[in-house]
Amino acid sequence: MKKTPTGREKTQRVKSAKNRTTSSTRWLNRHINDPYVHEAQRQGYRSRAAFKLLEMNDRLKLIKKGMRVVDLGSAPGGWSQVLSQMEMAEVTAIDILPMDQIPGVNFIQMDFADNDAPDVLKKMMGGPAELVLSDLSPNTTGHKQTDHLRMMALVEMAWEFASEVLAPGGAFVTKVFQGGAEGDLLAQIKPRFKTVKHVKPPASRAESSEIYLVAQGFKG
Repeated sequence: MKKTPTGREKTQRVKSAKNRTTSSTRWLNRHINDPYVHEAQRQGYRSRAAFKLLEMNDRLKLIKKGMRVVDLGSAPGGWSQVLSQMEMAEVTAIDILPMDQIPGVNFIQMDFADNDAPDVLKKMMGGPAELVLSDLSPNTTGHKQTDHLRMMALVEMAWEFASEVLAPGGAFVTKVFQGGAEGDLLAQIKPRFKTVKHVKPPASRAESSEIYLVAQGFKG
């Protein structure tokens, strides 16, 4: 944010445009006044999402030097970027969208929902993972129930993959929509880990329905 002559922060506003909808103008106003966006630009992160992972790691100590990590739904690369700076043994990433190269990150552009995607990732990995991260998110429709079902389908795919590649003691982190993971999925996950909780990092916008399920201490 810019500051006024009195030193107060001045909210910037996007000028209206003929071809811009009201909702997109609101999004742009929010975006240009978001302190996490400005801080990501200042520190050279590709997205404000980097701070979500950093904040969860500060709280839960998810990331350790020398880990093998999988980043599902990685583009534009905020989480992979954080991992690349923390001396991981290996980072394997996938997204349906392109992602510019990051040193130390083995990326493939592919839809994780593709039936072949899990096997492709397993071949790319050098062994079992200590951490599986999923920031996968569906294209939203605006219909709450439909969006929740689409999100849960992705969460279930991510969990199925994590259950097959995690090493004992490993962790699984996945984005879910507010309301959290449904009972059936939690019933599958809870017995397989020492701790399972829902977390909303400060960098996640207050008005956003996203939270994260964090499962630690995989029992194999």
